[in-house]
Amino acid sequence: MNFATKASGTQLLVWLIWLIVLLAWGQPAYQGAVQHNDLPLLGIVTDDKRADPLFPWQPRYRWKKRALQKYRAWRQAYRRAKRAALLARIALSGALSMAQVVDWLTASQLRYKMGAIPVLYALLETLKVRHIINQHCPTRREVAHGTVALVLILNRLMFPLPLYQVADWVGQTVLVAVLGIPATKFNDDRLERTLDALYPQLESIWLAVVETALLKADIDLSVIFYDLTAFITHGRYAESDFIDFGFAHNTPSDKRKFKMSMNTAADGNIPWGYQLLSGRTADQATVQSNMHNLAQWLQRRGYKLGETLLVGDRAMLNDEIAIAYDQQGLKHLTGLRCLRTAHRELLTQFPEEQFRSFPIVSGDKPQYWGRGCTVRFEHEGHTAAHKGLVILAGPLRDQLRNSRQAQLDALAQELTQLKAKLGQPYYRTLKGVRRSATACCRQSKVGQFMSIHVYETMDGQLDLQWQIDNQALWQVAQKDGRYLLVTNDWSLSHQKMFQLYRDKDGGEKRFHVCKSDLKVSPVYLHQDKRIASMLLLNMLALLAYSLLERQIRQQGLQMTTRQLIKRLEKLVVIETVCHDGSCLRRLSPVDPACETILQLVALALDELMQATAIPRTQPMLSAIALTKRPLRC
Repeated sequence: MNFATKASGTQLLVWLIWLIVLLAWGQPAYQGAVQHNDLPLLGIVTDDKRADPLFPWQPRYRWKKRALQKYRAWRQAYRRAKRAALLARIALSGALSMAQVVDWLTASQLRYKMGAIPVLYALLETLKVRHIINQHCPTRREVAHGTVALVLILNRLMFPLPLYQVADWVGQTVLVAVLGIPATKFNDDRLERTLDALYPQLESIWLAVVETALLKADIDLSVIFYDLTAFITHGRYAESDFIDFGFAHNTPSDKRKFKMSMNTAADGNIPWGYQLLSGRTADQATVQSNMHNLAQWLQRRGYKLGETLLVGDRAMLNDEIAIAYDQQGLKHLTGLRCLRTAHRELLTQFPEEQFRSFPIVSGDKPQYWGRGCTVRFEHEGHTAAHKGLVILAGPLRDQLRNSRQAQLDALAQELTQLKAKLGQPYYRTLKGVRRSATACCRQSKVGQFMSIHVYETMDGQLDLQWQIDNQALWQVAQKDGRYLLVTNDWSLSHQKMFQLYRDKDGGEKRFHVCKSDLKVSPVYLHQDKRIASMLLLNMLALLAYSLLERQIRQQGLQMTTRQLIKRLEKLVVIETVCHDGSCLRRLSPVDPACETILQLVALALDELMQATAIPRTQPMLSAIALTKRPLRC
């Protein structure tokens, strides 16, 4: 090896290497390896699964790598800040405009719709909607059912969409930032799972939210409106208990539908009770069950039955129902459809001249008059006498008479045209002319008031004459504009009866809100439980809609909730993300009118937030025994 030619340092290093090799060769084998049956592979480094690292001379944590990453991130941020400062100095010197500098510093800029979401979100949080739903429908999923329901309610109020489009709407609003949940989490599958989870707890959720609303807003339940409506559905429902054909006003008879009954408080037209019904359900068939549930609900809540007046439509009263009101102890005010002879005679017992001295609406030129009477009911040996009021509505009377006169004129015009065709083919015999004239009268709504005479003249020519039956027309005209109101509260004055009955359109307006603003109808869901769950969310939206309208009107802002939402829809949030990762969110400029509206709405919501809901010691309606399905609330 020519050691003489090597330096002493080199020789020392070579002997040191050989010493290390000898020491390694003389070390005993690792005993733990004997326990394994696997034979060692020559020339291959293997891991014996020990807790110690394979190379003990290397550090367990690579802190140098992490430190290098931190340093590189700091250096990149420093360079960006230095570049931004340079651009700022250039802009201040006048070489560049500030707009160019901002454009260079901005990575992206997004606009999120805000509108009335903060107002509605605060109201729903005040009513504890999300908390109540999460309490009744717990889940371990990433997105709670209460949050999904809250988004669906906001969507029904703001911009109703099908379930598969809700995620796109959420991504365009500030809800992504408020909830901290990506919009993709609100896909239609997750929404449908929430509807399935809500179904067993529909009644409990509704009663808990309504109880909070009644207590916080201090709603007066002395006058309650009761009415029904129908919602159209699309598709086939072979096994549905609710979707069916049936009769309903202003609803096509050839469309499947379901019906919903609703109790509405006259104080603010607040809906506080509803029931999902079959499309074939008749209006009168629901009155007694609603009466029974209402009585038990009021008693459990501490109300006296004699202090609550239930106002219903004319299709919700007959002899059996009138006697049931007395037996139940509830007061009612209802229009009566006069089907019995004794009731029809009440409408015509007063000549029109006798109404002139009994106006029920104040004014120089009253158009509504009323005469009191007593209405008697009989059913299965039971009798009852209620207070009646025969109303003569001048506008309705004039409208009916003008319409009837227009129809008589149209019929006379058709008969004139028929008379001009006499002697032509098909109009040369008495039988043919009489048949055509009779068909004209049969097709007209006023044909029964027209008498037709077809005869042959002395010279053998056919002639047609007609004349109005004035006696029959006078008898029908005596009922024009008249209808009968009935109540078992004898303390109500005629003026109060008429006013309360006219105010019952508050419940009908809630139905209009459901169909036009909340887009409840048409329904495309095909499972009863999902239809019932979606109806609950729509009713919660209607409750928030009505409560917000009541509160802002108490602040002197004469505006509906829909008008408020439309007025605030231009509010957007602009999110600016810069290259350094910083984010800035700012509200678009607010005009003075919107600012005033927001201040009044803030005061209205502050009253609800400050109100303390006193817990009830008595059980709520949830303790009432339900019938075949727990869908009544």
